[in-house]
Amino acid sequence: QVQLVESGGGLVQPGGSLRLSCAASGSIFRVYAMGWYRQGPGKQRELVAAITSGVSTNYADSVKGRFTISRDNAKNTVFLQMNSLKPEDTAVYYCNANVWIISGGRHDYWGQGTQVTVSS
Repeated sequence: QVQLVESGGGLVQPGGSLRLSCAASGSIFRVYAMGWYRQGPGKQRELVAAITSGVSTNYADSVKGRFTISRDNAKNTVFLQMNSLKPEDTAVYYCNANVWIISGGRHDYWGQGTQVTVSS
C-alpha cells in the first residue's frame, strides 16, 4: 500500500516559522493532488493548502500570504512552509495524497499527523 510520513512539527513562538514535510512511499504508480489539513483542539479537520501534480495551489483564507505549499514530484514529497505563525495555527497537521496505486485504483491516503504548537 502507501505510507505518508510527516516531519517538521514542533513548538514555536508567535511570529516564528516551521517547515513541514511529507513523503509518500509504497506501491505508487502516480501521485495526484497532495495537501495539508489541520485539526485544532475542539475543532473539525480543515483544509490548509493543496497542490496538484501540475503545481496549481489552493489555500485556506486564514493562511494566505503566510503559508506556502510546494512539492517535489520526483520524490513524491510535499512541503508546507509556515511563516508568521499565530497561536490559532496550533493544531495537528495531517498530510493527504491522492494516489493511483500499482495494483490499480485511485485512493486517498493520510499521514499520522504532526503537532504544531504556537505559544510564547
